Amino acid sequence: MAFRPRHLLGIEHLSPEDIHSVLDLAEQYVELNRRTVKKTDALAGMTQINMFFENSTRTQSSFELAGKRLGADVMNMSMQTSSVKKGETLIDTALTLNAMHPDLLVVRHGSSGAVDLLAQKVECAVINAGDGKHEHPTQALLDALTIRRAKGRLHRLTVAICGDVAHSRVARSNLILLGKMENRVRLIAPPTLMPSGVAEFGCEVYDDMRAGLKDADVVMMLRLQRERMDGGFIPSEREYFHRYGLDAEKLAFAKDDAIVMHPGPMNRGVEIDGTIADDINRSVIQEQVEMGVAVRMAVMDLLARNLRAERGRALTGETYV
Repeated sequence: MAFRPRHLLGIEHLSPEDIHSVLDLAEQYVELNRRTVKKTDALAGMTQINMFFENSTRTQSSFELAGKRLGADVMNMSMQTSSVKKGETLIDTALTLNAMHPDLLVVRHGSSGAVDLLAQKVECAVINAGDGKHEHPTQALLDALTIRRAKGRLHRLTVAICGDVAHSRVARSNLILLGKMENRVRLIAPPTLMPSGVAEFGCEVYDDMRAGLKDADVVMMLRLQRERMDGGFIPSEREYFHRYGLDAEKLAFAKDDAIVMHPGPMNRGVEIDGTIADDINRSVIQEQVEMGVAVRMAVMDLLARNLRAERGRALTGETYV
């Protein structure tokens, strides 16, 4: 498959061909994951280390399950009680890990650019599981797979991304990916939760939910990230839901067959009405969770293939181009 990156640090450096390669392989893993026997030996003999400096039960569990189904030896490092808490620098941590000779390193960190720094210091493949407000590439890829399966294509769709855009790395990764695939992207948020300069990405910006949702094919809600807020970004959760929470009245402005998405965890009654979230005819939120495991399997499989090829060339003295 046409996938050449050594690491997955973000969507920004992926080509449309790279994206299609991940999604096409992920389709195969969707089928595998629905079988009684869900194991393969794609990563047999390889070691995967999950380093989560920020807590994330959903993403970490998804990566762990993906690695084990691929046959890797998976280790979860508890960064909340690690040497980092005792004053060790990120670079020292990277050098220590490198000495253990892992093959795949999955990292979530609260600082933008931290995962890229780690990738420069280790010899294994690195996957960004979310860094600060920068990117969350596997979330965008699993969202893309969910959309493609639901709508039959991943281009020339109108996608509305609604909510806390300012603090969302999910929004940034999706904005980049959907733009690469020639979609019309709308961002909907109160002015306090809309980052400055976002229109430079070629998207449309709205502060009115109904106008932004008009004739949308996909409605992607975002979590209100209070842990990243240091001030009064919204007057109250009740007022926020009234203006920007997704309910049946607002969803009626989208197309009749529009799908509803949310990266989770959801705040019901704040970002989305529970009835909409559970509507099997509109909501694909549970499908997103299922696609997450398959996409992460595909990403690790493709990176492992490139890593093996690189190591093979190193043994024969060839140069990687």
